Amino acid sequence: MRIYLRRVIAILWLLGLGLGTAGTASAAELLTKSKSGSFEDVKFDLTNAVIQRGLVVDYTGSVAGMLDRTGADVGSTKKLYRHAEYFVFCSAKLSRQMMEADPSNIGFCPFVVFIYEREDKAGEIVVGARPPTTRGDDASRKALAEVVALLDGIVSDAVK
Repeated sequence: MRIYLRRVIAILWLLGLGLGTAGTASAAELLTKSKSGSFEDVKFDLTNAVIQRGLVVDYTGSVAGMLDRTGADVGSTKKLYRHAEYFVFCSAKLSRQMMEADPSNIGFCPFVVFIYEREDKAGEIVVGARPPTTRGDDASRKALAEVVALLDGIVSDAVK
């Protein structure tokens, strides 16, 4: 049950509903880049982009699997994704910096990147992240800007 709850929380976080950001995330705020290719190859590149920065993927969730599994329960048969996953990870250094600058920045932790291939666009792989909004005083904005740069770098490296 605990693992299921953690998965639900991570999915809600990915969708922009977690920790004080309810209803504020929009598609315009997402950082996304795409690449033609195989989902597994780009997923490998995304995983490596995280690992090469000395970070560890704490959890991988399958959004596509969850949607496929629960579609009938909510009265839907539409298949949205061939593949859709998210990775949760943290940076001890950047997380500490942003929370020391403003303890409420805890709402931006952990960091999440995602990857998907739409059912109707086979071979177009989208990689992205929901970067934190730079907010607060100068120290907070600086720390959050470093997180944005980290996420942008990871997404960019995954689609090279």
